[in-house]
Amino acid sequence: KCWKTWKKVFEFHKINDRIKESHRTFKKYVTNKNIYYIKKSTRGGCPVKNRLEHIREQVKNEKKVTVSELSKIYKVTEETIRRDLEKLEKEGFLTRTFGGAVLNSASQKEHIHFYKRTSINQKEKAKIAQLFKEVLDQKRTIAADASTTVMEAIRLLKANRNITVLSSSTEIFREMTGSEIHILSTGGVFNEDSLSLQGNLAKENIRRYHVDLALLSCKGLDMDKGIMDSSEREADVKTEMVKQALEVALLADHTKFERTAFVQFLDWDKVTYLVTDERPSDQWVEFCKEKGITLIY
Repeated sequence: KCWKTWKKVFEFHKINDRIKESHRTFKKYVTNKNIYYIKKSTRGGCPVKNRLEHIREQVKNEKKVTVSELSKIYKVTEETIRRDLEKLEKEGFLTRTFGGAVLNSASQKEHIHFYKRTSINQKEKAKIAQLFKEVLDQKRTIAADASTTVMEAIRLLKANRNITVLSSSTEIFREMTGSEIHILSTGGVFNEDSLSLQGNLAKENIRRYHVDLALLSCKGLDMDKGIMDSSEREADVKTEMVKQALEVALLADHTKFERTAFVQFLDWDKVTYLVTDERPSDQWVEFCKEKGITLIY
């Protein structure tokens, strides 16, 4: 009984020490809407590596932030915060305002569940799929990402028994039930929001195959920055598909043009087809000609 008592006291002190250590490591900051725990730096402010992640989270939660408030939270100058916000604005995550920034409505779509995203620009996605169906029917092996636009195109192949699709999507199994096409899964870590498979296992399995076409979508297109996505894990899977493909088809509706996203995963010299729902600007038409890209609209 005495030992049990001392054991409880010992455990209490261990837990108390952990709490004290946590308080030394993290600073609690309360705003009007949320509570944040910011990792402390040995220099007094939040480490540069973590600061952008924390700011991103706060903007996503509160939709609007001010430079002065962020400066107090992270113990850095307002000029430093302005540079941070400028980086996030270039990614398309937020829009800077006088004295602060607001969350971009477009960036909110990047974290919407797959089923909700299917209804966004649905007519445009369906048109893109129809425009590219003739080319897809001529392929025998396709690597397809888990995007809603690509899924719209894959739906049109249900009756083609000569096609094999390697996909990182889990939704493809539900969509293709009873179809004639052959489906191979990349395997990997399941992402519940995007209904996709990611991670090292997915990438390793993709490397085992060689396909006629990589069928991909994206979050942003820029002539200088290339083709971008909002998720680094999704981008890694797409990059592996590109490496294993003879040709690359990019499906992107008109809202993706002149837009940046978090991570670049593809250069323009790797793109064979660019399929969109309406004629882009003359500058884009000329750009595709110069790059040798077949533009379909």
